Amino acid sequence: MKIGIDATCWWNQRGFGRMTRELLSAMFSLDSEHTFYLFVDQAPDESMKLPNTEIVQVFPERPATDAAVANDSRSIGDMLQLYKAVSNSPIDLMFFPAVYSWFPVPLKLPTVVTLHDAIAELFPEKIFPDLKGRLFWTLKVKLALWQCQRVMTVSHAAKAEIEQYIGVKGDLIDVISEAPNKLFRQVDDSTMSQDLRRRIGLPEEGKLIVYVGGLSPHKNLQGFLEGFALAREGQQIDDVHVVLVGDYGGAGFHSNYDELQKLANDKCLKGLVHFTGFISDDDLVILYNDAMAAAMPSFSEGFGLPAVEAMACGTPILSSDRGSLPEVVGDAGVFFDPYDVKSISRAILRMSTDHELRDQLSKVAVPRAEGFTWERAAKLALGYLETAAQKGARSSNG
Repeated sequence: MKIGIDATCWWNQRGFGRMTRELLSAMFSLDSEHTFYLFVDQAPDESMKLPNTEIVQVFPERPATDAAVANDSRSIGDMLQLYKAVSNSPIDLMFFPAVYSWFPVPLKLPTVVTLHDAIAELFPEKIFPDLKGRLFWTLKVKLALWQCQRVMTVSHAAKAEIEQYIGVKGDLIDVISEAPNKLFRQVDDSTMSQDLRRRIGLPEEGKLIVYVGGLSPHKNLQGFLEGFALAREGQQIDDVHVVLVGDYGGAGFHSNYDELQKLANDKCLKGLVHFTGFISDDDLVILYNDAMAAAMPSFSEGFGLPAVEAMACGTPILSSDRGSLPEVVGDAGVFFDPYDVKSISRAILRMSTDHELRDQLSKVAVPRAEGFTWERAAKLALGYLETAAQKGARSSNG
C-alpha cells in the first residue's frame, strides 16, 4: 500500500510535533511492504530519507511550523500547492498525524485525521488568543472531519471527549497511545545534575517539581502555583522549587507567561519558581532524574506525553485527575482536583514530605512507562490505516 502522510508538523516543537516524529519514525522502521509518501514544506530531515519513503516537497509561503498554530492558518495558495502535490501522487490513502496542519485532499482519496483531544472545544478562551484563531480552528476541524473517513486519537479519554464535544461517532474513532522515547531512562549522576542546575539557573540544593509543556491557561499553572503557595504557608516545604520548562511566547498558542510571573511575585514565591524556556531532550532526561516529581496540573489532556517521559526516568507524577491523566499515570502519581487549590496544596505537601511514598511511586513509574511503546502505537496505526484504505476502496468501487 502507498500511504501519503502530511509530515509538515515534523519540525514543530510542541507535543503534536514530537508525536509526529516518533510515530512516523516507528512506522518507517516496521517490517512492512508499504511505501510512505511524505509531503513536506521545507527541506526534509535526513532521518526521513529511507528505502520505503518518497519525499514530496512543496515550497509554500511559510512552513506549517509557522502556519499551523492557534492564531493563524495556511494561505489558500499554500493549500492549493499541497492539494496538487497529493493529487499527482499515486497514493492509496492520506494520513494526517495532526489536524493542526490539515489541508484539503481529493475527495475520493480515503483519509484519516488525528485529533489529539477536544481541549479547544472545551476551553476555547484558554487556547486561542483571539476570535480569529477560534474561527479558523473551528472551520479547519469541521472541514477535516467532513473529508475524512476515520479519526485517530491518543487515549480512550480523548476518544470520549471527541465523541461528546465534537460529535464524532465513537465507532469512527481509533485509539493508539503515545510513548516515551528510549532516551528517557533512569540516570544516576549527581555531577551531571549539578552542572545542569548551574547552566539553567536552578539552585544547587533543594527538591524540584518539574513541569514540561506549554504555558497556556488550560495547563492550569496558575492554579498549581496558588496551590504551591498555600502548601508553603505551613513552612514544611521551604526546600521545594517549581521549574517550568517551555516556550515563553507560546509558539503561536495562547501563553500566560506574564501572568504567571506576576503571580509568582505576588505570592512571595520569587526565587522558588524558575522559567527555563526550551531545553534539549538530553538535559530534560537529567532534569527528570533530578526531580522529586513532575507536575501535570492541566484541566484536561489528550494524552500527557511529559508524564510518561518522566515516569520512564523513575519520576513520580503530581497529576490532575481529569482527561487522560488517570488513564496514563495510573499508580505512579498523586492526584488532585485541578479546580481546587486546597486539593493541589495537599497533593504537593504529601509528595514533598513523604519520602517512602516517593520511593514507592518511583518503583511503579518505570514499568508503567514501559507499557507504552511507539512500536505498538505504530503497529496499531498501520492496522487502522490499512482498514481505512480497504473500506475506502470498496466504497469507490461500489
